Amino acid sequence: MALLEVRDLSVVFQRKGERPFTAVDKVSFDVQPGQTVGLVGESGCGKSVTSLAIMGLLPKRGNKVTGSVSFEGTDLLSLSDKQLRDRRGRDLGMVFQDPLSSLNPVIPIGLQITEVLERHRGMSRKQASGEAIILLDKVGIPDPARRLSEYPHQLSGGMRQRALIAIALACRPRLLIADEPTTALDVTIQAQILALLRELVQDTETALIMITHDLGVVAGLCDEVNVLYGGRIVERAERHQLFAEPRHPYTHGLLASIPRLDAERGEKLVPIKGSVADNIPWDGGCAFAPRCPNALPVCRESSPDLEPEGNTLLRCHNPVVPEAQKAGAR
Repeated sequence: MALLEVRDLSVVFQRKGERPFTAVDKVSFDVQPGQTVGLVGESGCGKSVTSLAIMGLLPKRGNKVTGSVSFEGTDLLSLSDKQLRDRRGRDLGMVFQDPLSSLNPVIPIGLQITEVLERHRGMSRKQASGEAIILLDKVGIPDPARRLSEYPHQLSGGMRQRALIAIALACRPRLLIADEPTTALDVTIQAQILALLRELVQDTETALIMITHDLGVVAGLCDEVNVLYGGRIVERAERHQLFAEPRHPYTHGLLASIPRLDAERGEKLVPIKGSVADNIPWDGGCAFAPRCPNALPVCRESSPDLEPEGNTLLRCHNPVVPEAQKAGAR
């Protein structure tokens, strides 16, 4: 049985006097123990909202969450606030996108770690302080004993991100959600953070949901990739399959816009035209149709279903033809 089963998860935001906005639209996926699953797409595609809905961290007012999020057979959406607080930190951990705004600026780093250990693992303050030093050392923070008394503004961006990971790992959660954990970090620190997450999954069988727009992160870390657009999954494939033969025009466009080391000198990148705001409602057609180079008239008239296409799941009326098929046709 999957550790996490997300079924038809939808999030609709509603403000008084405005039309409802569907940020996540019937998203379904599974996560197995020890598996790393990627949620990929541009900003505004629904990745972070999906993670916040899973964790029960969306505001109570102004939104409606439907569907089911089953963690070890328990629907997280049906739990009370108290029951969710017992699960978060102990069974479910999350690394947020911006460590400076996620950490409490007026509480020392050490106390932010020890309160998790005292709350969920029943440790004394002395035991928790010793464990906090071990955690900070494990995530690669130098002189961890001294860092316990320091505040977030006294740490570098990379250290703050590592401190967030230490807090998320404090109770050895069975599921960790990492929301853009390498944003705004230099490439050296990015590589260290990704290596740390990879070791975590390998050593503890922790399941990991990696949320990112960086396909380089996906290439080095994820086992299975879900590509989101307009709040829906448009393609799901195993990592190597996705990079070798992207079938959805959106996935193909994301990969085509990445600089390549083997490209000819002076070769231009091929960006996806328009922006994520240039879409149409899914109930009226394919949301990506206004930006899609493969769009057909049917794409603006009928919404495609997510259906099996070889070894992938695909939501497209006119997918990209793999290079191997093109060569065979010639």
